[in-house]
Amino acid sequence: MDQNYNNQNQNPQFGNGWQYQNGAQQYQNATQQAYAQQAQQPAYGPNYGYQYQTGYDQNGAQTGYGQQYQNAAQAGFGAANQAFGNQAFGNQAFGNSANSNNFYDDGIAPQGPTEGVIAQLSAAMAQEVIAKSFLYMVAALLVTAVAAFTVQGNMLKWMINNFYVVIGAELIVALVSNVMIKKGNAVVTAILFTVYSYLTGLTLGLILLAYTGTSVAAVFVVTAVTFGIMAVYGLVTDADLSSVGSICMMGLIGIILASIVNLFLHNTMMDMIISWIGIAIFVGLTAYDTQKIKKAARYDMGDRVAVVALAGAFELYLDFINLFLRLLRVMGKRK
Repeated sequence: MDQNYNNQNQNPQFGNGWQYQNGAQQYQNATQQAYAQQAQQPAYGPNYGYQYQTGYDQNGAQTGYGQQYQNAAQAGFGAANQAFGNQAFGNQAFGNSANSNNFYDDGIAPQGPTEGVIAQLSAAMAQEVIAKSFLYMVAALLVTAVAAFTVQGNMLKWMINNFYVVIGAELIVALVSNVMIKKGNAVVTAILFTVYSYLTGLTLGLILLAYTGTSVAAVFVVTAVTFGIMAVYGLVTDADLSSVGSICMMGLIGIILASIVNLFLHNTMMDMIISWIGIAIFVGLTAYDTQKIKKAARYDMGDRVAVVALAGAFELYLDFINLFLRLLRVMGKRK
């Protein structure tokens, strides 16, 4: 009895009797082999044990659950996701492949058998928009020419008395046209473009009366050749003309302000300087606007083709008319 009680006091952590002494030894060995090993090298905390790091037991490091997912990171889910991330949707399809610049300028291009078809459709769409833009511009110039020749007799007297009214109407039509372009209304935009072309023809007809017919014809030819050269350059060049466009727009604002000031100064030299600067600005804008139409055609497809073409035609028309007026001021021979 004393011996059992003593043994209990010697090993209180395993029970209250002698029969637990061997049990204590048994659990002590178990602690050394299993639980102790688990507790000594925990992967996720002191209560989970070694099996979560490499396997279910000490010897399960090669065949256990942890090793299974360790290998899976290399040959299972890991390798699959690595291939899916770096090859399928990564550098080849939308990133740095050799064909990445064939569809959009920013390098986004689909890879696969449909790439060639999409590229061909994009190129065909761009050609259609560019062709329509120049076609609409030429049509607007014809309307302007017809309107200019009508400024005679009673129409001439009316234009002299209402010149600034017509100028104000042009500005209003231009602003409303810009709103319709943003809304994608091709029909209203086309009507407004025609009205604007006619009003411009009336004001231009009044201005042309101050110059000889021969000089007007010569300036028109020079304008057409210069415009054509810069338009072709804008279409074929690989250089980005965005910076040129920004500089020209700032210069345009400058010459508008200078022209307003010169209305009060009546300085002939200043007027000539403004005209030469205006020629340089609209030469640059012709190339820039042509390139902008080509870029816009890649993104605006379907039912927006007509709107994009009309917007481009409007800008090209303004470039041509303003270039013609500046050249006429410099080269034209007054009556």
